Amino acid sequence: MTRLYSILAPIVLIALILAGWEGVCRAMAIPAYFLPPPSAIAVAAVENAPALLHSAWNTLSMALVALVVASVLAMALALAVAPSVVLESGVRPLAVALQVTPIVAIAPQAVIWAGLDHPERAVVGLAAVVAFFPIFSGALTGLRSADPDLERLFDLYGAGRGQRLLRLRLPSAAPFILEGHKVAAGLAIVGAVVAEFVAGSGSAQGLAWRILEAANRLQIAKEFAAVVVLGVMGVALHGLLQAGERAILLRWRGRR
Repeated sequence: MTRLYSILAPIVLIALILAGWEGVCRAMAIPAYFLPPPSAIAVAAVENAPALLHSAWNTLSMALVALVVASVLAMALALAVAPSVVLESGVRPLAVALQVTPIVAIAPQAVIWAGLDHPERAVVGLAAVVAFFPIFSGALTGLRSADPDLERLFDLYGAGRGQRLLRLRLPSAAPFILEGHKVAAGLAIVGAVVAEFVAGSGSAQGLAWRILEAANRLQIAKEFAAVVVLGVMGVALHGLLQAGERAILLRWRGRR
C-alpha cells in the first residue's frame, strides 16, 4: 500500500499543478507568447515529437558520455588520494575550485580547444567538468567511512592494501559512490544543455538548440515542450540509477 501511495502522490501533485496552471491561463486570458497553458504545450510536444526526441537523444548521449568520463577520472583520483591526508588536502581545494567555476566562462575557449567543427566534444568536456565533483567527493568520503573496528580486524589478519580496498573500503563506500553518481547524472544533463547554449549547438542539434530555435521564433509552447522533455529525461535517468543502486546494494551488501 505504501508503494502505491509513493507512486500516486507525485502523479496527483503534478495533475493539481497542471490543472491550476491551465485554469489561471484561461481565467486571466494570458497570451500564449507570455505563458502557454499546459494543453498548448502538450499539443506542441505531440506535433514536434520526432524532432524533440531526436534532440533529446543527442543531449542524453553527450551527457552519458560526460558522466562516464567524469566517473572514471573522479574514481581514479579518489582512489589515488584517499590513502594520504596530505594528497587529499592538496587536491580537494582544486576540485572545489573546478566545481564552482562557471562553465559559461570557459565554454568559448573549450570550443576552440575541441575544434569549431566538433562542438559536441566541448559539450561533453564541459558536462564532465560539472559532473566530476559529486562523484569525487562521494567516493573520497566513502573510502574513509569504513568501520574502525573492521579496520583493526583487517590489521589483525594482516590484510594487504588490495584486500582492504576490495573487501572493506569499496563496500563501505558503495552508498556514497552511487549517491554521487545520481547527483552527477542530473548535473551532467544540465551541464550538457548549458554548454550547448554557450558553445553553439547547431551541429549537435540537442535540446538547447530546439529551445533557442523556438524562442527565436516566439514558439513559446514548443520551447516549454523541449523543457518538459528535458525534465522527463532527467527524472527517468535518476529513476534508472536509483533502481540500479538498490540492486547493487542488495546484491553486494545484503541490504536495501
